[in-house]
Amino acid sequence: MNQLFDVSTTSRNMVSKFLSGYTLEQLNTIPEGFSNNLIWNIGHIIVSQQLLVYKLSGLPMMVSDELVEKYKKGTKPEHIVTQAEVDEIKSLLFETIQQTKVDYDNQLFKTYMEYTTSTGDHVLRNAEDAMAFSNFHEGIHIGNMMSIRKFI
Repeated sequence: MNQLFDVSTTSRNMVSKFLSGYTLEQLNTIPEGFSNNLIWNIGHIIVSQQLLVYKLSGLPMMVSDELVEKYKKGTKPEHIVTQAEVDEIKSLLFETIQQTKVDYDNQLFKTYMEYTTSTGDHVLRNAEDAMAFSNFHEGIHIGNMMSIRKFI
């Protein structure tokens, strides 16, 4: 499991470079031909990890219901993200992974509501499966972000 957390930390390090390397305007820009922007992708990976690992384990999430509603699967950017929201997302980027490791080490993840991913070929049966899939999911969104950055 330590390798899953290492991969997640590496992923989040890559994502943090987008937060520090782009202006608020650039983070909010949706390039022509795209349906979302850099900041939506970042918020989405944080919310998705929390939903997959915590909510499906029956545990309280570290993200607000408001963030979930803005960034869950099936949403798209519908507002201009403020600097305050960027700062909140920035703080959650690593806090969520660090706390997940603590909670995993403390064996908080005892139950899990089985979940079939939207690809239809992955069934998540426990928190370990959820973290592995979350890492894969983040990789997809990092790829999206790398494409978006070419057009902003």
